[in-house]
Amino acid sequence: MELSPKQRYYQSVADTIIKNLKKRQMEGYYCPDRESAVKLALELMPDNSSVAWGGSMTLIETGLIDALKKGTYQVIDRESAKTPAQQKEIYAKICGCDFFFMSTNAITLDGELVNVDGRGSRVAFLCFGPENVVILAGMNKLVEDVESGCKRVRVAAAPPNTARLGRKTPCASTGRCHDCHSSDCICSQTVITRHSTIPGRIKVILIGEELGY
Repeated sequence: MELSPKQRYYQSVADTIIKNLKKRQMEGYYCPDRESAVKLALELMPDNSSVAWGGSMTLIETGLIDALKKGTYQVIDRESAKTPAQQKEIYAKICGCDFFFMSTNAITLDGELVNVDGRGSRVAFLCFGPENVVILAGMNKLVEDVESGCKRVRVAAAPPNTARLGRKTPCASTGRCHDCHSSDCICSQTVITRHSTIPGRIKVILIGEELGY
């Protein structure tokens, strides 16, 4: 089947990003749709690998979380914690897991990852801990540079996420960032990943669809 102009664009720009990820010691892949992306993600992991994930609409929309739960893996689900003590124990297990899955708030043409977090539990494991970090990202996350990535979070990611999570922040009611210090703020930690010290630890699967926020 002949590719549409947008599909051809996604393929060519993904090739550029993957090349730039390589110079940053990160692995890059491109999949035209969510089904092939999930298939690839599962192929990256040996049976019985310990797996966990951070909060992500992309992982939900692709069906990856369901696939992990149904697969032959040791699933570490942070939502299973019933008490603070159990939560502490689960997060300790996630820190030492084989594969941690997440999305990214933005990715630049030059291969830098831009992520803004509330408590920091998602970006913490991106920076340190799990042996492998696998990022699934729709091509709607593409931005020109880091500054544009930070702006994308304020405009396109944080407002719908606060509404989804039921947070009482100004952006949840107005749809625009107020640079707030609300107790419900989800924009407490900003992490720019420009390089992976461990070659190949971070793997980015770009998907030729619009996914997540």
